[in-house]
Amino acid sequence: MVDIDIKKSPFPSSPVVPELFDGSKEISFRCHKEIKCFNACCSNIDISLTPYDIIRLKNRLGMKSDEFLLQYSFPFELEQGGIAGVKFKPVENGTACQFMVKEGCSVYEDRPTACRYYPVGLVSQRKQDEYVDRTAYAVVKEAHCLGHNEDRTLTIDEYRQEQGLEDYDKHGHGWRQLILKKKSTGPAVGKPSKRSLQLFFMACYDIDRFRIFINSEGFKQSFDLSDEEYHTFESDDVALMEFGYRFLKQVLFAEETIALKEGALDARINRTGKSLEELQAEQENRKDDPDFEPVDIA
Repeated sequence: MVDIDIKKSPFPSSPVVPELFDGSKEISFRCHKEIKCFNACCSNIDISLTPYDIIRLKNRLGMKSDEFLLQYSFPFELEQGGIAGVKFKPVENGTACQFMVKEGCSVYEDRPTACRYYPVGLVSQRKQDEYVDRTAYAVVKEAHCLGHNEDRTLTIDEYRQEQGLEDYDKHGHGWRQLILKKKSTGPAVGKPSKRSLQLFFMACYDIDRFRIFINSEGFKQSFDLSDEEYHTFESDDVALMEFGYRFLKQVLFAEETIALKEGALDARINRTGKSLEELQAEQENRKDDPDFEPVDIA
């Protein structure tokens, strides 16, 4: 079973398996400004960001994605030598969130998924060679948090609705699927090439640079997208992000999720000097070739 816990590192190293629940599990919890531990969890952060988190925050701040990543985040390995995740960067020489103020969170309306879920942890699972991912929840109880002592009971599903998680869960699903599939397939698809890892980071986290990338001549000559789609991607970060998930399935797993333009394969044959049979053999043996790229779009 492969797990993602979005409160901290998506792949915790701890061998302890938390008790998991469905959305009907009742919890006792309430956080508010009058509670003695208010802001304590924001004073010592270890928060992973989803692609949708980054879009919400960089747009709120009026920043380009690369500017946001540089100022407010740092990358980390989701798996050794593999695809990357992004975490919140705390204040300089400290552990507190850069958005924490005395009154609470200064970006509360656009706070990340993990902040919304706390003290619940979202856990996505997929069995080896299984194509359907499963969602469960864990309840996190930390010594500093007094919210569990509050006299209020509600289900996890009710708490999720209260915290505005519907859009966050919906738009984070494709990203979690990519990570789960990569973890569940393991060596079967081989080690991603450096270029694949760069494409993963760009398409997931640096959305404004990904927009420039798909508007490049090489991309447009290779993939069969309509003018309407390009127009949508020009102004809609979320639509572009969802397209990025499709693109990465093609890059990482050789799934044809985006149609190639007529003649694109012939052009690649001419560029590489390889026959169609040789290219097909590369596709078939991809798991044995870590440097294979399904489509040459450079």
